[in-house]
Amino acid sequence: MDSDLGPEGVETVCEVCEVELDRITEVAQLTDQDIELLRQPRRRINANIPVRMDDGSIDVFPSFRIQYNGARGPTKGGIRFHPGVNESEVDELAFLMTLKCAVVDIPFGGAKGGVQVDPSELSAGELERLSRAYVREYHDTIGPQSDIPAPDVNTDAQIMAWMRDEYERLEGEHAPGAITGKPPALDGSEGRDTATALGGAEILDAFVDHADIDGQIDVAIQGFGNVGSHLARFLHDRGYNVVAVSNAAGGIRDPTGLAVTELIDGYESEHDLFEFDATEISNEELLTADVDVLIPAAIEDQITQSNMAEIQAAAVLEMANGPTTPAADEYLAEQGIPVIPDILANAGGVTVSYFEWVQNTTNEYWTERRVQEKLRKQMRTAFEAVAELKTDGQPDRTWREAAYTRAVDAVLTAESYRSNIPDPTDRSGSGVSPD
Repeated sequence: MDSDLGPEGVETVCEVCEVELDRITEVAQLTDQDIELLRQPRRRINANIPVRMDDGSIDVFPSFRIQYNGARGPTKGGIRFHPGVNESEVDELAFLMTLKCAVVDIPFGGAKGGVQVDPSELSAGELERLSRAYVREYHDTIGPQSDIPAPDVNTDAQIMAWMRDEYERLEGEHAPGAITGKPPALDGSEGRDTATALGGAEILDAFVDHADIDGQIDVAIQGFGNVGSHLARFLHDRGYNVVAVSNAAGGIRDPTGLAVTELIDGYESEHDLFEFDATEISNEELLTADVDVLIPAAIEDQITQSNMAEIQAAAVLEMANGPTTPAADEYLAEQGIPVIPDILANAGGVTVSYFEWVQNTTNEYWTERRVQEKLRKQMRTAFEAVAELKTDGQPDRTWREAAYTRAVDAVLTAESYRSNIPDPTDRSGSGVSPD
């Protein structure tokens, strides 16, 4: 059901989104009207999904789909399967997706979805039934020209294939662009599985060039799933010294550099990390390691008030969504530690999802090399635009403030043409000039 009102009809807002907007209100010159428009999603939908389990019983799974803003195009965002998923978290992620699509200038709005479930406790059949049931519940509100789901935490190409198949069964027609992140054999894009990591590597390269950093660059990566492992390989191949990696079970560190290729080739489960000749460390020790670049690539809220004073990295590249809390972000800025924000650093995934949607729409499919070339160009262009905003007359503006300013201005400009809202780039208050 749609749910824009809280108990007794009280309007609900995205509290985290409001905090994020407060941080950039002055630097982005946001008006009260701008904030009112951006602080809450356009549509919240939730459903309790019944699924028949293998033993014949019925389990019910709370689920969500939040379409935050569609001014710039169809909303876009992944679906996560996780026992901790809740509406507030999905609100925040949909808000970040809105900004992420805008900062890299792809014609999508932002959305996000989730199901409260531990997929590791489901059989393959139960997982398929849940995936298809999610599409049935939200079928009327998703589609290639309205809202396009994709993978997220604990969802993958196989789950997207089931969802695409279920959507087409309900529609009675071929509609590959309704879901992205599909297997290449089922109209997915080449290069999609490594896109987030490749985009992050390109942003880090651009930052190193911008900051004119020379010499060996030591990197620590928290998270060794799809993003973290591929990023370790990309950075290793580019000459970065990957000295530490971790997963949920803990991590390993070698100040001379880890054997990244051998580590990735031998990695099958969490405990495989500890089979290599390196010092075992905790995730907390990795986060506070003395390195040039710290890359949180796992889950949200990893750099917080409890550990921010111990951060020794010279820079942070956010590859997870929301890994740095607002208080910690402000502290790091005061310490002169640049944080390249998630909406820019990890936007490679949604960018190639956009490329997949374009390929599905045109029925013209690209090689992996072409996808990667286009991704590199898109990410570099976005970085340069953000860097220009950061340095143009605002020497103390943070990377997050610059990225958010670019994204928010793009969303509000689109809103200004769709409705009678003043263009945010026209601070005179006159709006669009008449012919």
